[in-house]
Amino acid sequence: MQSKLKSMQAQLNASDHLRHLGRLFSETVLIEVDSNEFYLTFEKGALTLLEAGPSRKTPWRFALRTDTDALRQFWEARPAPGFHDIFGLVKIGRGRIEGDMLLLVKNLRFFKEFMALGRPQTGASQ
Repeated sequence: MQSKLKSMQAQLNASDHLRHLGRLFSETVLIEVDSNEFYLTFEKGALTLLEAGPSRKTPWRFALRTDTDALRQFWEARPAPGFHDIFGLVKIGRGRIEGDMLLLVKNLRFFKEFMALGRPQTGASQ
């Protein structure tokens, strides 16, 4: 999981499009997969720090909690219905979103596109 997130970090930091979308986003997000926690610190759209948890000292603004199989299906090239979107995971009972929902919604496109970086690249430019 951590290697996948590091790959996504490299893709994000190389993407002018996503960096522009996230230019106003400077927060820490928790992604919990099963019982494994990962703290992602974004600074102006760049993922500057990726730390494995757990940590009670690391503050986060919102969290995405899911299981390994759901995330694996989410990251397929063509995810099945319900696995295609972070809110889809919530709707089918395979994910939870907690914390500052307003912050998430204000940066929804950026965060959704960041999470989609885990999917195989088709070669199309973004």
